[in-house]
Amino acid sequence: MSWQAYVDDHLVGSGHVSQAAICGLDGSCWAKSAACEISTDEAKAIVNAIQNDDISAFCTGGVKIGGNKFTFLRHEKHRSVYGKKGSSSGCCVVKTCQSIVVAIYGDGQTAGNCTKIVEKLADHLIESKY
Repeated sequence: MSWQAYVDDHLVGSGHVSQAAICGLDGSCWAKSAACEISTDEAKAIVNAIQNDDISAFCTGGVKIGGNKFTFLRHEKHRSVYGKKGSSSGCCVVKTCQSIVVAIYGDGQTAGNCTKIVEKLADHLIESKY
């Protein structure tokens, strides 16, 4: 399966994710939905924070994806970070062996459902050594 198919079919296609990307640990974008505009620097910042378990920049400046600032909510050590923007949007980012899976949910979608979809895909990628 192609990286784009993971984004289109498993993430956005689930109906629980409005925008998504899969980026390498170097920040390069492997695949993304049309509306997702995560930059290499934004991806690198997320990777570094998760790998180094240093979320201090997120606590003060939020999680940035596509130029949008998400208020930092929580993280799981060396695995993931979660954020919220307003009352109906948020993000979930999970690190795998070689990548990060980035997802944004919006109106009519919930953090819980988005998280389940992203975590499930990330676990599959980890099991496949990606």
